[in-house]
Amino acid sequence: MNWEDNLQELLDRGWRRSGCFLYKPEMERTCCPSYTIRLKVEDFSPSKEQARVQKKMQRFLDGTLDVKKPEQVKLTQDSSKSRCMHADASPTTVPNAPVSESSSSSSSDKISSADPYLHYLEKKIDDALSTPALLAEFPIIQVPKAIVKRVTSQAKRKISNVTEDLLYTSNISFQVAAALRRSLLTEDDGQSGLSRSSASQHGNLINFSPNTVAEKLAVFINGQGDIHGLSIKACSGHLNFYSTTKLPGTDFLSSEACAHSDGKRVNPKRSCMSGGGIGQHHKRRRLEIRMKRSSFDPEEFALYRRYQIKVHNDKPEKVSESSYRRFLVDTPLVFVPPISGNETVPHCGLGSFHQQYLIDGKLVAVGVVDILPRCLSSKYLFWDPEFSFLSLGKYSALQEINWVKEAGIHCPGLQYYYLGYYIHSCSKMRYKAAYHPSELLCPLRYKWVPFYIARPLLDEKPYVVLSDFTAQSDGFSNQFTDGLSSQSELRSEDDDLNEASSEEDDSDDNEPGIEGT
Repeated sequence: MNWEDNLQELLDRGWRRSGCFLYKPEMERTCCPSYTIRLKVEDFSPSKEQARVQKKMQRFLDGTLDVKKPEQVKLTQDSSKSRCMHADASPTTVPNAPVSESSSSSSSDKISSADPYLHYLEKKIDDALSTPALLAEFPIIQVPKAIVKRVTSQAKRKISNVTEDLLYTSNISFQVAAALRRSLLTEDDGQSGLSRSSASQHGNLINFSPNTVAEKLAVFINGQGDIHGLSIKACSGHLNFYSTTKLPGTDFLSSEACAHSDGKRVNPKRSCMSGGGIGQHHKRRRLEIRMKRSSFDPEEFALYRRYQIKVHNDKPEKVSESSYRRFLVDTPLVFVPPISGNETVPHCGLGSFHQQYLIDGKLVAVGVVDILPRCLSSKYLFWDPEFSFLSLGKYSALQEINWVKEAGIHCPGLQYYYLGYYIHSCSKMRYKAAYHPSELLCPLRYKWVPFYIARPLLDEKPYVVLSDFTAQSDGFSNQFTDGLSSQSELRSEDDDLNEASSEEDDSDDNEPGIEGT
């Protein structure tokens, strides 16, 4: 018996894997008993909500989905506060640099109210300047607030060597450079500020021209990789934002409202398209799903790091490469390659895998799974927070279920989808039971019990010997019939709750994806 067979048997006795470690909760002693949950894929049919998730993804790929990002929604709500903060700030004009749409603060406020993405970019710059890495580069006492301006077609015509895909610009680098000089030229060296006692330090800081500051900011923000559809470059001391969609004079992202050159707000569904602009054809996207053997991938780690920091609020210093390797890369499973004519091994083999989701070549999600003789066991999912509106946790679960269905055609023994642990008292875990008809593992006799039987028992108390109930009801067909009825009611109840939300609702879904707790 190989490792894959051993792990399959352990899963069916309540064990889970985390890296090279195997663990099992002490069900009678823990406050939150964790029940292994699984789904027989041939019995699965998606609920209305799950079908909506699939349709939303298809609309996004077709280019017909109106993307309303959560950060934009928040910035729109806070726009009046942001405008007040910048009301007294006047833009700095530099020769041969991009000119903003208006030179007056009142006009800037008007433009900002029509384009909430300006505030989103300002926040990105402010967040970058407040990071320890850049604070060490720019040791100034009070960091100035960034102001981002939209570049008009009229402004572009006045400037030579400016490409049409330039959308936004900021003069924050001039403010940072000026603040550095003020800190250096403090009249009283005893006051708080930068000391001039070190000649070398003084020389290095004097060399911080606006262009140097802009270059460092551009490298840092581009390195974060979370501004979809934009590239950032330093130009003559300015921080410029260019559209990567190469559509002249158009917005690269749809927002709650789009602004024409006259400042009027229009319906985004009629005038804007995801990935395009006013009057443009729908831009189709390509989704690619790859199954690769578990190994360290720098691109995957960068995505995992962004996910942990932004979704789970982990501290950056805690999200290390070594911890990632231990958690999601290391495995005790030995890869079993496919063998021609062998119906027990799927085409990709048996072992630990990373299932990658790429949209137009960009890695947006990774599902960490074990493929075993009788199941696909989902370990963890991490995704790009920029694409949270696509409900990637639910979508990936549906794709993993579909993978088992297809693999089962050639490997009849491969029938189940394991979703990790189900904790009835944890609201964030209850989504796992939405994949009907699921089963829970009895913690004592290791028998599988339909969820519709387990649910009312777990409503009464957290720890239940589930097989006791099924043993008592073996001879009572009416209880079984009642159970089927309650399962139907459960599913109808779930669908009714989800029906209240519109199919066009693209708000953020904080559902964390399938995770083996």
